[in-house]
Amino acid sequence: MNDPRTTIVPGLRYQDAPAAIEWLCRAFGFEKHLVVPGEGDTIAHAQLTFGNGMIMLGSAGEDGGGYDELMATPAQSGGTNTQASYVIVKDADAHCKQAQAAGATIVLPVTDRDYGGRDYTCRDLEGHVWTFGTYDPWGGDEGATQ
Repeated sequence: MNDPRTTIVPGLRYQDAPAAIEWLCRAFGFEKHLVVPGEGDTIAHAQLTFGNGMIMLGSAGEDGGGYDELMATPAQSGGTNTQASYVIVKDADAHCKQAQAAGATIVLPVTDRDYGGRDYTCRDLEGHVWTFGTYDPWGGDEGATQ
């Protein structure tokens, strides 16, 4: 893969998207790429990057085009997630400590995997499930740039 940009970009909805953006940057190491405020204290659209990966997010209930009827936040679904994101990191142990210090709920501790790498799984401030690990499915156990 010669193009360093990712071709799959997960999309999430948050009840308090402005707080989620700040928290995701502090806890997980994301960086703001684009933040488009909505009316009031909402986010119409945001793009956060991590290495060459990206997520998009916005405030739940702010999409007038019908997208919100297709999505639910974990709080709206009784805490259930139907998808989760895996993020490649250099050091799963250090990342886990940073996330936990910022208030992430660790649901699966840092573990060595038989197929390579170390990872852990947590919930963010609104209950979205995330896994961070050193396993790189593109070619080894070298981790990400962050």
